Amino acid sequence: MDLWERIREYQHREQQLSWHGTFREYFERVLQDPRLCRLSHARIYDMIADQGIDSDDMGHKHYRFFTGELFGLQEALDQLVEYFQSAAQRLEVRKRILLLMGPVGGGKSTVVTLLKRGLERYSRTNQGALYGLEGCPMHEEPLHLIPSTLRKEIAQHYGIYIEGELCPVCRTRLREEFRGNIEEFPVERVVLSEMNRLGIGTFSPSDPKSQDISELTGSIDFATIGQYGSESDPRAYRFDGELNIANRGLMEFIEMLKADEKFLYGLLSLSQEQQIKTGRYAMIYADEVLISHTNEAEYQQLIQNKKNEALRDRIILIRMPYNLRVSDEMKIYDKLIRESALHTVHMAPHTLEVAAMFAVLSRLKESKRSGVSLLTKLKLYDGQLVDGFTETDIRTLKQEWPDEGMTGLSPRYVINRLSLALVKSTVPCLNPLDALRALKDGLGQHSGFSAESRDSLLNLIYEVRREYDELVTAEVQKAFIYSFEDTAQMLLNAYLDNIDAYVNHRKVMDALTDEEIEPDEMLMRSIEEQIGVSENAKRAFREEILIRLSTLSRRGQHFDYRSHPGLQAAIEAKLFTDLKGIVRITTSAKAADLVHEKKRNEVAERLIEYHGYCSHCSHAALQYVGTLLER
Repeated sequence: MDLWERIREYQHREQQLSWHGTFREYFERVLQDPRLCRLSHARIYDMIADQGIDSDDMGHKHYRFFTGELFGLQEALDQLVEYFQSAAQRLEVRKRILLLMGPVGGGKSTVVTLLKRGLERYSRTNQGALYGLEGCPMHEEPLHLIPSTLRKEIAQHYGIYIEGELCPVCRTRLREEFRGNIEEFPVERVVLSEMNRLGIGTFSPSDPKSQDISELTGSIDFATIGQYGSESDPRAYRFDGELNIANRGLMEFIEMLKADEKFLYGLLSLSQEQQIKTGRYAMIYADEVLISHTNEAEYQQLIQNKKNEALRDRIILIRMPYNLRVSDEMKIYDKLIRESALHTVHMAPHTLEVAAMFAVLSRLKESKRSGVSLLTKLKLYDGQLVDGFTETDIRTLKQEWPDEGMTGLSPRYVINRLSLALVKSTVPCLNPLDALRALKDGLGQHSGFSAESRDSLLNLIYEVRREYDELVTAEVQKAFIYSFEDTAQMLLNAYLDNIDAYVNHRKVMDALTDEEIEPDEMLMRSIEEQIGVSENAKRAFREEILIRLSTLSRRGQHFDYRSHPGLQAAIEAKLFTDLKGIVRITTSAKAADLVHEKKRNEVAERLIEYHGYCSHCSHAALQYVGTLLER
């Protein structure tokens, strides 16, 4: 990379973004591309939509704008985009404050940051280009120069919608500098930037005794009063408050409900009338998206206080609970680790999975339905097949607790504990047991946990540990069979041939002698007994399998040993039962002869090649499974 060449390229692109012209020239551009004069909500919606929208098999939309940044917030993101889509049509919802409400570490700030950074990038593209009056402190829409009496005719003739009035500064300049000649008023290209305070404002509440409303609405420039003779002269006022500079873009009000009431009054007129009251001037038009975030406790205080009715009526609430899908939670941790200096440390398989399981379990609530454990809910929410449950059952479970996900462990807690484990690790990789140990140790060091909640979380760690024991044992046992899936499929095919013959009162063809023989009852029962199918229930179970096979066949889908959760468990249990003795002896630390050592190395190589282990954690997994089987 030639740094200086890259810098020259950057400077050239910056120069290309610079455009200066007259209002007449700008109006010609608007006639060619009416999107130039979009309002702020429409610009943000187009910014999201222009990145692309995908649909999955269920018809759910996925917005590429958020891809790779936010995980497990699909419902909240759908509501967010729906809000901007409606607001882009100039419907009444645009005159509202968008409030993101959820627990700490739930992604509220991340959503706002993505929108702000996205606006900055979008304004640098041809599709997102916008222009403002040169010298205007609020970089306002140049079409405000057109008198209101002509706007209806312009809308009919050109199809251009104009909203808003000139700010006091531009009104004075038009009168005194340009003698009312709007054609020559200078216009420039505007590139939104939070750092440069152009179109993106941010307000964070602090001590109400020391914080002044001027941070939002600007203040008098006392140094120029002598020059202009009056405080009411707009040239003697600094229109540099966050609400002023956020015009044409987005205003983030951090923890809005923590702010003193005097800072919220200005939002009432800005949200409903899109006007700001500044100093000794008439109401000033502002076109900006108002977005804030808060937690549930503060929101409950808001709705319980009758003094806040006006503000509450101007709020559109989007709930942002914690993610409840293990696969998405893992993506959060993986993203954060990849962005750190520890991205080179190897993560043993299931390490992030057990951490994610622990976090998600802490956020779930016990089902009112008997026989549904937290672990079952976790699997169903993650899209895993669980025998006896349908999509309807999953929807019913989600409706039991509308506030599910609003409490529990934050991703920050988990990633903090994983980070400490990574730093302290003396081995080249981090394994699931290390992760669980770090999470467990953190419970005693965290001041926010009561004794009761700490005991509850400890129980969840033990539950995750048991689930991991089953996962790693199954993985190691599969590695003992050279081609486990092929072997499992062969066993399944034999089982299907026999139950088909049994149900339809036919015989099966012997593969060696080509003779017709009775269905192999011993084979069928050796599989079915693995999952507790009784003698009386065997016919119903076999008929159910054939119905599932027929259904998938009509849909053009292949039936394999994983197509039926119960049958998958039975097939694997049958193979593992046959292998158990060999696995126990081979993985035992006492088995030190060359034959067993060779077999251990072969299995370790398969774990490395097919399951993502490294040379260290593969042998550690073998040793751990050996201790489990010895118990």
